[in-house]
Amino acid sequence: MNRALAVAFPHVYCELDFTNPLELTVATILSAQCTDKRVNLTTPALFKRYRTALDYAQADRTELEELIRPTGFYRNKTNSLINLGQELEARFDGEVPDNLADLVTLPGVGRKTANVVLGNAFDIPGITVDTHFGRLVRRWRWTAEEDPVKVEHIVGELIERREWTLLSHRVIFHGRRVCHARRPACGVCVLAKDCPSFGAGPTDPVTAAALVKGPETEHLLALAGL
Repeated sequence: MNRALAVAFPHVYCELDFTNPLELTVATILSAQCTDKRVNLTTPALFKRYRTALDYAQADRTELEELIRPTGFYRNKTNSLINLGQELEARFDGEVPDNLADLVTLPGVGRKTANVVLGNAFDIPGITVDTHFGRLVRRWRWTAEEDPVKVEHIVGELIERREWTLLSHRVIFHGRRVCHARRPACGVCVLAKDCPSFGAGPTDPVTAAALVKGPETEHLLALAGL
C-alpha cells in the first residue's frame, strides 16, 4: 500500500508554510481544529511580527489574539504560544529542540505536533497520527486502535523507520484528496484492490471521480484510467 501511495503521490510535503523549526511549531499549534489553508493565510503577518521565541514570550496578548483569531480557539492558542516562547527561552536558549522527549514537554506540543516538527524541520523520521491518518489505517485494518499513540507505535512496527515521515504525508494526502471521511472515492482509488473497506464510498469510477480533490486530481484520475 505504501508503494502504491508513493506512485499516487510522488511529491508529498508538509502543507503548512514555514521557513524554520519555530515557525513550523507555531503553525502546527495553530492548525488544531483549523485547516492548513486557513493557517497559511494567517501566518505571514504573524511570522513577520514574531520572529523569535523571545518575541512570543514578550507578546502583547491582545495583539497576538487578533492576529491568530481566524484559526479559532485563539485565546487558548495565544496562551500556548506565549508559554511556548517563555519555555524555549528559559530552557532551550530560544531554540526549538530536535528530539521528541523535549518537544512534548513544551506548551501546546503533543506527539502529533512533535512528529510534524521532527519530520519536516529536522528530517528526523516521525509518524503523524492526525484524524486522516487514524481513519485510513483503521479502514485498511492495519489497526483497530483509536488511541493515536498506540496507532503510531503499531504502524511504526509495520513500516521502515526511514519511511515514517513520507508515509505520514502520503496517508494524509490520500485522506484529504481521495479517502474522505463520509464519501471516499473508492471507484478511483489506487488502493482499491487491496483495501478491505472498498465499497465504503461510490465504486463507480465516474461517480467517484467527482469526489477527488486537490492539485493531483488529473494524475490520480489518469492512474484510474480516466
